[in-house]
Amino acid sequence: MAELQFFEKVAARAGVPSDTAQSLTEATLRTLAERISGGEAADLADHIAYELRDLLVKGSEEPEVFGYDEFLRRVADRAGVEQDVAERGARAVLQTMHRVVGHDEFEDAMAQLPKEIGALAQPVPREP
Repeated sequence: MAELQFFEKVAARAGVPSDTAQSLTEATLRTLAERISGGEAADLADHIAYELRDLLVKGSEEPEVFGYDEFLRRVADRAGVEQDVAERGARAVLQTMHRVVGHDEFEDAMAQLPKEIGALAQPVPREP
């Protein structure tokens, strides 16, 4: 999936304009790279658009340890958005990545995250 298509999918899922979707994608991928091992980040990078790969490159193998609130705070700060937009955006980015990367590879990366962060990648049940 090309970079522009990725942003369009994120924009549609998060209900935000495409420039905001781009900021949210970049912020979420950078934050995800900090939270997972270098090897997992590299594995994910192999499956996404070439233009987005540098966002998942990290200098060390060791992941930082932080939880859901800090994950969303970093995404919000980097993207310049409010916390609720950051949450919708991170959810949209992770759900889009899940479809692009493939289930097994994506689940390997999600296994390194706290349950609450991994839950962002799960579809939200629709109201009846």
